[in-house]
Amino acid sequence: MRWRKGRRSSNIEDRRGQRLRGGAFKGGIGTIVVALALGYFLGIDPSVLMQLQQGLGPATTTETDYQPTPEEAELADFVSVVLADTEDTWREIFSSAGRTYEEPKLVLFSGSVRSACGMASAAMGPFYCPADRKVYIDLSFFSDLKRRHGAPGDFAQAYVIAHEVGHHVQTLLGTSKQVRQAQQGLGKSAANELSVKQELQADCYAGLWGNHADRSRQVLERGDIEEALDAATAIGDDRLQKQSQGYVVPESFTHGTSEQRVRWFKRGIEHGDAGKCNTFN
Repeated sequence: MRWRKGRRSSNIEDRRGQRLRGGAFKGGIGTIVVALALGYFLGIDPSVLMQLQQGLGPATTTETDYQPTPEEAELADFVSVVLADTEDTWREIFSSAGRTYEEPKLVLFSGSVRSACGMASAAMGPFYCPADRKVYIDLSFFSDLKRRHGAPGDFAQAYVIAHEVGHHVQTLLGTSKQVRQAQQGLGKSAANELSVKQELQADCYAGLWGNHADRSRQVLERGDIEEALDAATAIGDDRLQKQSQGYVVPESFTHGTSEQRVRWFKRGIEHGDAGKCNTFN
């Protein structure tokens, strides 16, 4: 991916020098994280984080002298460029529809973090919190993406970021609120089905960003799209469940199968049209 000459975003909030003590992480949060393992990639439901926070004591934050390695510094620079590129893409799309795009903040953290949706461990993976309209990422996740899920490459990493920004777009458009309202009163299986549709739309939005970024700024190189497709394949609910427990439970899916995630990302990157990303129809 050709990214080094790209614009850097001013919406990066670096909290890697902060450490949380007490509160949720003093008790049994590690056990809860294990229970959430199947849903930890690309978009933990913020309502789950809110529930984890309820009834737990306050946490204190301490500052450490954090010194990133050269590899970490380069990865943070890459994240800033990708975020800036999503800003340019969605600002243009919103403007063409007569709307104003409100840029999200992206928080870099290490180990654990406090958000408006609650406190989260790095084990939960990247997530978007609609309550503060911020994307949260521990950069160590990208190493896990490569080693554990077999999805290396910078465009696979960009896909992760663009997917979370896709959730921000859903918040701005009111989609996320509509999904939460529609889930009220539904059984778990039906509510999960709506969650899958929301996640697949974010995958389509990630592909849409790739389409616009390449047409406007020629960022793609040979093999980049395959990197993103490998990532989408690696984190389908069916594949993760098969790896963790040896069998799949379709009614418990919250993000979609590998085939669905690949199909909707491809739809976005092939068409570059938000109107083609209606997973709810």
